[in-house]
Amino acid sequence: MLGEMYSGCVHVEDVGLRGATDQRIWDYCREEDLILVSKDTDFRERSLQEGFPPKVIWLDVGNAGTEVIASLLRRSIDHIAAFDGQKQSSFLALRL
Repeated sequence: MLGEMYSGCVHVEDVGLRGATDQRIWDYCREEDLILVSKDTDFRERSLQEGFPPKVIWLDVGNAGTEVIASLLRRSIDHIAAFDGQKQSSFLALRL
């Protein structure tokens, strides 16, 4: 859904991690140098406690569906690119 805008983005399902523990997903993102994007508050807390890598983008979107989230990520492309380029930044919250 977002591959054209965000090259290299993958969904947990694409890499065999659907249903995996948070720790396994965290480790995968760290190992693959990926930014972890989630609306799960567990990842927000882990990022604040453990730092990075991986960097975390937390989606404060409540129960919003996939289309709404995809739209938010599309609108935020410049903000996300800036976040990715900041070496000292580890956490970004995006809100509707």
